[in-house]
Amino acid sequence: MSSPASLFIINPNCLTEVTTSIDSAVEPLRQFGIAIRCLTLAAGPPGIESQLQADLTIAPMVELALAQSNAAGFVIACFGDPGLHALRDATDLPVVGIQEAAISSALTLGQRFGVISILSASIPRHMRSFGAMGVLDRLAGDRALGLGVAELASADKSLQAMIETGKRLRDDDGANVLIMGCAGMAQYRQPLEAATGLPVVEPCQAATVMALGQIALGQSHTMKGFEDAR
Repeated sequence: MSSPASLFIINPNCLTEVTTSIDSAVEPLRQFGIAIRCLTLAAGPPGIESQLQADLTIAPMVELALAQSNAAGFVIACFGDPGLHALRDATDLPVVGIQEAAISSALTLGQRFGVISILSASIPRHMRSFGAMGVLDRLAGDRALGLGVAELASADKSLQAMIETGKRLRDDDGANVLIMGCAGMAQYRQPLEAATGLPVVEPCQAATVMALGQIALGQSHTMKGFEDAR
């Protein structure tokens, strides 16, 4: 008897602690009955902090995704959505990027969203994506913590920096909803909400919710072969 089809969440960097954080973040969503499995791209860099690093993960990430048997869909767990359209070209199953999903979710929770990024070098990459999505008029600001992906695991460094950045986005930029701009921030959503008084979108959770909905409703970017995959 074959195992039930799973939603695969792929972390395109090689840090297993980031994957563990993602797995914990989506735990409440397992109650809906669709299996969720989180994978680490061993060939990825220890953090995706530039366009070059993002682009270099695309081929091995697509290969890893297509190697999974009995998949129901995929989530690309990197803010910037590397390989999103490449993987959509390669499969008929639902494919959701955490950046697109986080922005879509934020637009339902507030009028102007603020993004907490890891490094200033990430911001131009984000801005290109926001422009392509047509949401720049809803963007309050994108501010960097000045911390790399690996440093996010340190609560002493990360949480206070995120709270300070979130308050600047709220008070100086006029954001009334915040987006955590990296998959490695998942553990800090609730304390960040408490400290800022704003709704905070954790992108892996937002993308998983969207992917689960598409799976349950039999929807994807293409309907070809979807029913057979189910």
